[in-house]
Amino acid sequence: MRQMSYDERNDDPRPTEELIRLALTERDEDMAWESVTALHFRGSREVLEAAERLCDSTLATERELGATLLGQLGVPERTFPEECFDTLAKMIQCESDPDVLQAIAIAFGHLDDPRCLELLIPLKAHPSDIVRWGVVHGISGHDFPEAIETLIELSRDKDEEIRDWATFGLGTLIDTDSAEVREALWARTSDTYGDARAEALMGLARRKDLRTTTLLLKELAEEDVDSMAIDAAEEFGNPDLLPALLQLKKRWPENRREEEEWLDRAIASCKGIPEEHRG
Repeated sequence: MRQMSYDERNDDPRPTEELIRLALTERDEDMAWESVTALHFRGSREVLEAAERLCDSTLATERELGATLLGQLGVPERTFPEECFDTLAKMIQCESDPDVLQAIAIAFGHLDDPRCLELLIPLKAHPSDIVRWGVVHGISGHDFPEAIETLIELSRDKDEEIRDWATFGLGTLIDTDSAEVREALWARTSDTYGDARAEALMGLARRKDLRTTTLLLKELAEEDVDSMAIDAAEEFGNPDLLPALLQLKKRWPENRREEEEWLDRAIASCKGIPEEHRG
């Protein structure tokens, strides 16, 4: 399916109410999202007021759309962020539908307002996986102690996707380097879910944790090396990884030539070459 260009999304001539109707009724998810994206780009007061009406609807699907619109209203520059936050904050106080709660949490994440923390953290043990997943997205990127503590808890969640994203939030989206963060990341290096393990390795590599060396050497010796292990090696820049990276270069498969630049950058990093002079 052809993707809409920037100008098409920014200058969509269809009325706001028509785009909202299509977003609610179109069965093709990609086409429905095109309508949402057009409304995000429009970002006008008319769209704001329409979204606020949706948020006050008795129908969960309409409230979900309203929250989704408020989260990214205005592209490339956000419009009405205070009004958007206030409406979402009011919504979450009385909302019970899991899909709507998830949409509110994700919208808070897009708004990147630390005031969301006190609203989202109480939902960290919600029985619905999608709500807890939304909480991770909503609070990630904030380095306040309560946000970090919550991400550490959610990095141990029973749901693998939640563990993965919480580990990403701890390891990559913040720079906080504490014993608690490192131990939470280290615990995920033995996770049964591969993506969570990879995010943990990246987070530890960014913090130059020497325990990562043995794990990365094992990853780099695998027949099918995960690209995140190569990224982690570049982040780490540990010369002890250089022999393994050079061996990997010799056996790099033809069908992954487009990724070889990543490998070259990791080699340069472990040789101590400054980032601005790599590949």
